[in-house]
Amino acid sequence: MGNVAPNYYGLRALAEESTIFVAPNGLNAGWANSGESDITFVDQILAQVQDALCVDETQRFATGFSYGGAMSNALACARPNIWRAVSVIAGAQLSGCSGGTTPVAYLGIHGVIDSVLPISRGHELRDRFLRLNSCAAQNAPEPSGGSNTHMKTKYSCRKGFPVWWIAHGGDHVAEHRGCRRRKLAFPSTYGATYHASCAAAW
Repeated sequence: MGNVAPNYYGLRALAEESTIFVAPNGLNAGWANSGESDITFVDQILAQVQDALCVDETQRFATGFSYGGAMSNALACARPNIWRAVSVIAGAQLSGCSGGTTPVAYLGIHGVIDSVLPISRGHELRDRFLRLNSCAAQNAPEPSGGSNTHMKTKYSCRKGFPVWWIAHGGDHVAEHRGCRRRKLAFPSTYGATYHASCAAAW
């Protein structure tokens, strides 16, 4: 992972040595997934990691920001039985969605004034998982733009396939602390998502 991804998401420190992190670079410096090429790429990475290390195959998670979030969504669509959950941060359907008919636990995070991928694009992804995961209709309040706050909605869904939605008052950012370094999601959100001992509860 180098020194970038651990500091960017803050996940390694949270994991307390319980997790194997893999942070690949997408083909052609992105995640266009043309012809499912990036899905194949991730399949090959998984095979290599599982051959080399002791992996709990029931506890695999994918997360990403922007294009990476789009790719995490594509993985949920194409390989729903591989991933325990996906987290899409400021993402949209940019990398395709081959399949997309099987439930997968989902966490979406998006800024209400996202100037790159409007929050409506995040709503589209969230709403598809709400349908797939048989979630009850529920109001999801969102903060005003520039408010330096966030609002989290936990939907009531099919057991084992939760959907969480976090809207924050910021722009197109991955920083989990949000505007002016206010905590946006850690530790409770990502702790439940990525710490292996908590995954079942999430």
